Amino acid sequence: MQQSDEPTDAALVAAVCAGDEQAFEQLFERHRRRVARIAARFFSRPEQIEEISQESFTKAYLALSDFAGAHAASFAAWLAQITVNTCYDELRRMQRRPEQQLDELNEAETHELATHLRSSNTSHDPEAALISRDLARKLLARLTPEDRLVLTLLDAEGLSVREIAQLTGWSAPKVKVRAHRARAHLRRVLRKYL
Repeated sequence: MQQSDEPTDAALVAAVCAGDEQAFEQLFERHRRRVARIAARFFSRPEQIEEISQESFTKAYLALSDFAGAHAASFAAWLAQITVNTCYDELRRMQRRPEQQLDELNEAETHELATHLRSSNTSHDPEAALISRDLARKLLARLTPEDRLVLTLLDAEGLSVREIAQLTGWSAPKVKVRAHRARAHLRRVLRKYL
């Protein structure tokens, strides 16, 4: 089947609203990787990513009638907003139960971080990239959910301030202030390792 013969997201949403359960399965298959990719920016464990994905699609399914015709954004953008909000909610829940966090740096990681920060050599070594990504996650985990959310969307996802404002429902000035404060806090955390 050619790409042009596939139904659009809007057509699938209309079909779901008319009672076609298969249409939602098509939406799920079409967008599940993107939802998981967004969740993976905030969480590292596969079970967390899966849980966020399931919760995001459940919320989307339950609110589908609200989407149909009521949003100027595409279904993909709407689903991304639901996913970001679901991630944000989970980050806030995790902050309330810090005993379940495993994001403390051990001695070897602290040494690796200090070495990496002092080094101006940008290596293309895949193992070093994985270590850096893990360390970045642990450092981000020390931020508030709002700060972690804005830095992840701005720096990791490469979204603009305007796009982040649309996804979160915040004003553009709030996004800018949050990003500034989050970077300042991250610099303070990093100074401990230099």
